[in-house]
Amino acid sequence: MSEAAKWYVIHTYSGYENKVAQDIEKVVENRKLHELILEVKVPTEKVKEITDGKVKEVERKIFPSYVLLKMIYTDDTWHVVKNIRGVTGFVGPASEPTPLTEAEVAALGVDVGTSTEVNYAVGDTVVITGTAMDGFTGVVQNINLEDGIVDVIVSMFGRETPASVALNQVAKLDD
Repeated sequence: MSEAAKWYVIHTYSGYENKVAQDIEKVVENRKLHELILEVKVPTEKVKEITDGKVKEVERKIFPSYVLLKMIYTDDTWHVVKNIRGVTGFVGPASEPTPLTEAEVAALGVDVGTSTEVNYAVGDTVVITGTAMDGFTGVVQNINLEDGIVDVIVSMFGRETPASVALNQVAKLDD
């Protein structure tokens, strides 16, 4: 019977994604709808944020205000999902549930890797920390997120000197 189950997208109020997912799971448990509603997902990704030289990993929603649902579409499942608090409707023409294609599911189902974000950009003035050049200020020339390196031009002894340091070894100077 699970061969007939397809992935659908439901639209929720902003910030209600996790609550809607939990409520759907509770209803499935209470009404014993495990064979009709198979899976509920709020797509997220882990993002490394580097702020003031400190790395922290946060989880961020990939599609805010949307929840993915693998279910067999019936009047009962439609009614159950539509009446969950925070659900504004199914994604599709005239709010009619439209299943995702296999290509769309494959694109969504792949585990999204970890990405990195920094709070500085090329041209920003930064201070170097945690290296032999601790305390030197410079201007960001290049940011290489894949290698985890930032290139900075530092003024040393009256000369501009290029330096490559780890992303978390620089902190943006407040202007």
